[in-house]
Amino acid sequence: MNKQKRLIALILALAAGIMAFVPERMRAMDGVSAKSAILIEQHSGRVLFAKDAYTKRRIASITKIMTAILAIESGKMDDTVTVSARAVRTEGSSIYLRQGEKIKLRDLVYGLMLRSGNDAAVAIAEHVGGSVEGFVFLMNQKAAEIGMRDTEFANPHGLDDAENHYSTAYDMALLMQYAMKNKEFRRISGTKVYRAPAPPGEDGARVWRNKNKLLTSLYEYCTGGKTGYTKRAHRTLVTTASKGGVDLIAVTLDAPDDWNDHIAMYEYGFSHYHIAKVSSERVVDKISDPFYRGRLQAVRDLRYPVTDKEESGLQVKVYLLKPRKEWKKYPERVPTEVGKAVLYLHQKAVDSVPLLYEPGKEGSGRGFLWQAFRFLGVRSDG
Repeated sequence: MNKQKRLIALILALAAGIMAFVPERMRAMDGVSAKSAILIEQHSGRVLFAKDAYTKRRIASITKIMTAILAIESGKMDDTVTVSARAVRTEGSSIYLRQGEKIKLRDLVYGLMLRSGNDAAVAIAEHVGGSVEGFVFLMNQKAAEIGMRDTEFANPHGLDDAENHYSTAYDMALLMQYAMKNKEFRRISGTKVYRAPAPPGEDGARVWRNKNKLLTSLYEYCTGGKTGYTKRAHRTLVTTASKGGVDLIAVTLDAPDDWNDHIAMYEYGFSHYHIAKVSSERVVDKISDPFYRGRLQAVRDLRYPVTDKEESGLQVKVYLLKPRKEWKKYPERVPTEVGKAVLYLHQKAVDSVPLLYEPGKEGSGRGFLWQAFRFLGVRSDG
């Protein structure tokens, strides 16, 4: 019996030792229910957590993120759409459109994103793409443009009526990252309640409340997203959240406990990462070459999400074209873009910005190594 106890104690000790070598973020995410999940920082796209994020799966109504961004980018948001019989007959979740009804495309996109209207998805597809089939072509074209390499769309809503309709958690994070660059998409995605005109012959207005419970009640830092569910895909969810200058995107596919999955991922991300920034002014201020000094502009700050331990591994290098003799006499011959500033993390380039030449600008820079330099003047947000 004592031997058995000693054996059990040895096994427990070995297990504890093994766990000591498991990365902290893997231990923190053991409870994620989703079959596939991912957490990325919105601006850099850095993956902060992933679980089977590159496996192709059914995605259900998070498909509508693509439908919404294509509608917004079409430039037709103020168009009046006539609802077809095909749209009205679409199965599943609905905003209860009526055949022949006329409604603004913008209202359809709100109904699509907040209430997941499959009828709205078809009406949008027919108006923007000329037909559902034409719109699906646009969806796959945009997916290729974004870099969604493991995605194929077969419809604008995500219903289970096609086998060739799938994506991955990683690809859906890429899509949300792309969509969130659009101001109108951000506004629609983050709307809790929207009022649209009532159907013909009715008074008042349609009132749509967002199905995204993280946004409406469960998580104060949530800024938007899209829910999804079908019998074959099960629960799918894409959301965004912001806290202390850090903007994150979370995706779960086939997740029984998706609300808590997203909260757990966000809490991990916000507690372990902050945004390290090097201001555009500081970048150009460190350039000492007489020709360029005081005449360069970095188009934005350098920035990247890092842990506290990683921050000491950040390095900035500036690369500039060697000035030609004739440039002093003919400044109009100087290219607009004369170099770039690159942010490295442990010798890996993680961000870069172009450096623009402004011939009429004058100033004085303080001496420093020209062309490539390192400094630790990193500002942290979060």
